[in-house]
Amino acid sequence: MKLEILNGCPDFIRDFLTYNEIIKGKSSRSVEGYYIDLRTFFRYMLLIRGKVPKDSEFEKIDISAADRELVRSVTISDLYAFMVFCKNELNNNTATRARKTSTLRIFFKYMSVQTHQIESNPAQLLETPKVKQALPKHLTLENSLELLRSVDGPNKQRDYCILTLFLNCGLRLSELCGLNLSDVSGDGTMTVTGKGNKERIVYLNDSCKAALKNYLSVRPNEGIPANEKNALFISRNHRRLSPKTVQHIVKTCLEKAGLGGMGYSTHKLRHTAATLMYQHGNVDIRVLKDILGHSNLGTTQIYTHVSDTQIKQAVDSNPLSSVRAKTK
Repeated sequence: MKLEILNGCPDFIRDFLTYNEIIKGKSSRSVEGYYIDLRTFFRYMLLIRGKVPKDSEFEKIDISAADRELVRSVTISDLYAFMVFCKNELNNNTATRARKTSTLRIFFKYMSVQTHQIESNPAQLLETPKVKQALPKHLTLENSLELLRSVDGPNKQRDYCILTLFLNCGLRLSELCGLNLSDVSGDGTMTVTGKGNKERIVYLNDSCKAALKNYLSVRPNEGIPANEKNALFISRNHRRLSPKTVQHIVKTCLEKAGLGGMGYSTHKLRHTAATLMYQHGNVDIRVLKDILGHSNLGTTQIYTHVSDTQIKQAVDSNPLSSVRAKTK
């Protein structure tokens, strides 16, 4: 978590953020997201409670004036009014409002149940806006093969290995960038550190093992700083590959494969791995959940809908699908 966040908010929010990062094991990105959502909420509360001038520029309202008395004054009506404000004044879409609702529920539970700083939880009955669940965008099997065939250049072994792990193991971007040499075991498994620093064992298939072997045979070993010697994927500057660089590598390979500008990304490669395993490997949804490192089955079940959609399309493509009985 960035130091400026800790220095720029009231102590009860700072304690909440620290608790989630240190005790709950939330990622820095998640914690910073909580801060942004709470900053927006308390700017709104300071404004409607008259704690700042009515003509204040919303994005510049300083939330340091927010205190526990203000927190205690919040009602569920305030929370729903805030959601209306987010929709009408901030033009937040449903997904963004749903995320802010989740943050508020977590925050007020912390303030009431976990730390007893307020007597009741105004967000206990706060309902989350229903988000339309879109099917995950993914590459077809032929697209995936073409992407792998497109890899070329001075770092082709490394880049091919990166794509192979994405497409076969369904890794998140942060998980791939965080891989260390010591995570790859001689027994054909790999330890992956996911969200909340949760570790899981990923079994490597023959393609992954071959790609790793080819890459490790050319991986630079000299000129790497001591604190990064264990990094699996190394940049041309002999540093651990950053998420931004991996995204650039994937984007370049997609463009070479004729798949650029189609909305594909590193995360779409994760979707591709999950979809291919489910559709072509007859993988049980509970097994897929463990492979992807999902905390609950509901997150994984979206991949079953892809197959359902294809089944419907197959039935609809039947040449007899438009035939109707003659009417008298």
